[in-house]
Amino acid sequence: MNSAPTTTRKSKIVPAMPTVVGNTAATTAPLIGVLALQGDVHPHLAALEAVGAHATTLRRPGELDQLDGVVIPGGESTTIGRLAVTFGLFEPLRARIAAGMPVFGSCAGAILLASRIVDGRDDQRCLGGIEMTVRRNAFGRQVDSFETRLHVRGVTDIPGVADADAGSVDGSHDWSTSRPAGEKLRAIFIRAPWIEDHGADVRALAHYDGKIVAARQGNVLATAFHPELSGDYRVHKYFVDIVAAHVGAQS
Repeated sequence: MNSAPTTTRKSKIVPAMPTVVGNTAATTAPLIGVLALQGDVHPHLAALEAVGAHATTLRRPGELDQLDGVVIPGGESTTIGRLAVTFGLFEPLRARIAAGMPVFGSCAGAILLASRIVDGRDDQRCLGGIEMTVRRNAFGRQVDSFETRLHVRGVTDIPGVADADAGSVDGSHDWSTSRPAGEKLRAIFIRAPWIEDHGADVRALAHYDGKIVAARQGNVLATAFHPELSGDYRVHKYFVDIVAAHVGAQS
């Protein structure tokens, strides 16, 4: 088990300017939808665009057929789940995940992607994208929000993956930041869950204070923290690469 990293607690979380990874000029960019029922939708849209994907909102079942992947944002997991049922999205989304569509969930999104929830509502449903048990609000209430630095397997430990020299897709921003490979990721935790246990096919990607805070099973990725708020888009680049590989395998 990894040792706990040094933590800096702050009374207010301030999103940073983005750090992007790699070349955003993809020949065929995947189309990724951000579930836009509740939560921090726009930061995910910006992050996906910054690392070379085409990003759009997802609100209706018919829109799922156009997408190569989906992001479920942070927010309130019970509210997002209820609205997904109301809008007729819950079952179609669950079916697409079961069929192999790549999905990334941050914080509340990670809770929805679990197969079991501890300390959730009795009527709370989950999508079962990852064979794992998550504990809702495990790190405390809103006032207990904090940030730290983490190594994320497959994201911060690959030589060169942290080198950033790219602009936004539309050219409106030019963020050029050089980071040494292996630099830890800024991780923001807001009423965050943790992963209590998981199946044999699940890979734990990151730990904090002895708890699993990022995991992957097949094409499904979950983080207990909010990479979309940190300004460091390496997790989004990692997910876009998963989507692109899946699209390539289907062609």
